[in-house]
Amino acid sequence: MTSTTPRPIPDGVPERIRHYIGGELVDSADGAVFDVLDPVTNEVYVRAAAGKKADVDRAVAAARKAFTEGPWPKLLPRERSRVLNRIADLVESRDERLAALESFDSGLPISQALGQARRAAENFRFFADLIVAQADDAYKVPGRQVNYVNRKPIGVAGLITPWNTPFMLESWKLAPALATGNTVVLKPAEFTPLSASLWAEIFEEAGLPPGVFNLVNGFGEDAGDALVKHPDVPLISFTGESRTGSLIFGNAAPFLKGLSMELGGKSPAIVFADADLETAIDATIFGVFSLNGERCTAGSRILVERAIYDEFVERYAAQAKRVVVGDPADPATEVGALVHPEHYGKVMKYIEIGKTEGRLVAGGGRPDGFPTGNYVAPTVFADVKPDARIFQEEIFGPVVAITPFEGEEEALELANNTKYGLAAYVWTNDLKRAHNFAQSVEAGMVWLNSNNVRDLRTPFGGVKASGLGHEGGYRSIDFYTDQQAVHINLGEVHNPAFGKG
Repeated sequence: MTSTTPRPIPDGVPERIRHYIGGELVDSADGAVFDVLDPVTNEVYVRAAAGKKADVDRAVAAARKAFTEGPWPKLLPRERSRVLNRIADLVESRDERLAALESFDSGLPISQALGQARRAAENFRFFADLIVAQADDAYKVPGRQVNYVNRKPIGVAGLITPWNTPFMLESWKLAPALATGNTVVLKPAEFTPLSASLWAEIFEEAGLPPGVFNLVNGFGEDAGDALVKHPDVPLISFTGESRTGSLIFGNAAPFLKGLSMELGGKSPAIVFADADLETAIDATIFGVFSLNGERCTAGSRILVERAIYDEFVERYAAQAKRVVVGDPADPATEVGALVHPEHYGKVMKYIEIGKTEGRLVAGGGRPDGFPTGNYVAPTVFADVKPDARIFQEEIFGPVVAITPFEGEEEALELANNTKYGLAAYVWTNDLKRAHNFAQSVEAGMVWLNSNNVRDLRTPFGGVKASGLGHEGGYRSIDFYTDQQAVHINLGEVHNPAFGKG
């Protein structure tokens, strides 16, 4: 399929994207806007309000008022759960519309965007169940003392989300923050503000009180920075680049804010000679080329045992060449358009660097038949040395580096030889090796003979430059609540008698 004519704007795109503050759609205080581009044509299709400090101040004030005066934090868990389940119902009922808008805005293939919309509903459903089933610790010393833990929502949570799979990743933060009784200010990525604008009508219809959810669009250096530095925002949950995470860490430090940061990755997929080769190839193809390669857990470094290396590279390259690049709206498309020309330029620059660092065996630039738009052919480099930039640096696109190894010791050394530590994938039929390797690899999450399929009860997060803290399951409950220990005396009061001589 070629892309030569402008594609129609789907139904449901607003004439302009505005902030949502205190239950109302509003423009920026100074009237500023920014252009939002269609990634297939790179033409402006809508303008969004560009928030700054004044807009963030107004949103935080609305969220703070809803927290201190409104009903939301005081509701019983079951009452909040009902609202979250209604949100999930509404997302499920609109999944095709949400997917169409997300695909149009981000360039994600429509079939994958649909899966992300359904995952967003499941995130709300999961935390609706979790807060009702939640139990906290209690300790008893018979006849002397009872101790129990009381969880309380913290206040206004600042949520800063990325442009890859934005609607789903917004739900990942919104669901636990709201479930635990907090109010929120969401700052979505400026490349993809469309799907975030859909939350307001969903939340209103579900019965979320005004001011509990607030949305400020804009650039990180303006709206994001103001949110991080706001003294009435005690929590910041951020997903994005490691470099930006470092800036947030420094800017939040004077306020001693709670931070949860899921940052970049350069995750290895380690394929041993005894692995099921066809399954490993299928999984590692999907692991780096799905979601256009714009995924932090992408297995973008494939380490292959020397005994099967040549066969693996040959088969992998042949299959990568068959990956279907096309219009994101086409259900047959497997790789769509990258999100923005700025990011497209970054990925293409890395491909040119890769041509000097490895052996190009598939792709290597713009695919045939796509003279315009942010299209990149699935690109595979073999024989990549561990000091190469395409081995060490996060590209965040449909580009993979393949490197050989001899034995477990070298495989582990290569796997751990980057500043990142988000995910790792191990392919072997040796169960002992699999578990021991998982213990030793520097990654917050490891999949053994599996693609990236995650149980929502498990922690999500990385080590080293890939993050700070964990979310998911009870870890999200921990992050979004204060844990207050309450001690009750049951017997004689134990008071040392000072001052009685």
